[in-house]
Amino acid sequence: MSEQAVNKTRRRVLVAATGLVGAVGVGYALVPFVASMNPSARARAAGAPVEADVSKLEPGGLLRVKWRGQPVWIVHRTPEMLASLASNDPKLVDPASGVPQQPAYCQNATRSIKPAYLVAIGICTHLGCSPIYRPEVAPDDMGADWKGGFFCPCHGSRFDLAARVFKNVPAPTNLVIPKHAYLNETTILIGEDGGAA
Repeated sequence: MSEQAVNKTRRRVLVAATGLVGAVGVGYALVPFVASMNPSARARAAGAPVEADVSKLEPGGLLRVKWRGQPVWIVHRTPEMLASLASNDPKLVDPASGVPQQPAYCQNATRSIKPAYLVAIGICTHLGCSPIYRPEVAPDDMGADWKGGFFCPCHGSRFDLAARVFKNVPAPTNLVIPKHAYLNETTILIGEDGGAA
């Protein structure tokens, strides 16, 4: 074999090796760049659905759960609470829940899948304050026609026990009902409904 043929072979091997090392180097350089585009575990967890166990929630009680950095309320409504809802209709801005503040499966008189449980985001639709749960009937500070619900201390908005807003208050719409589904009789998955509950 001539010296010129050896040099060509050596050159080809060196060019191929250099190309291979360069390709591996580019691959290693791209991995962190591409990985940085994926959301962090913390960001994924912030939007992930959460489970709420309502097995120990007493009738009339409120359970607070955090989902996507927001408070979510679960109220175990009593038969008396449910019976009082219809009497509020004339005093409400949107008694039939026509404004899409809830999934279609919660566009009903109780704004829920199961009438006994209200699942609502606990943020006032006026300026984002968190209303206070006021389940008592006709307290002095709320008036004789108060049948229980939520009161926003920031600007005075009032919501009934189906999270529907009363007329003549600053909040323009009902409280938001998040997507949710029942995994079993006592576990609610908030943030996901599998397409329909």
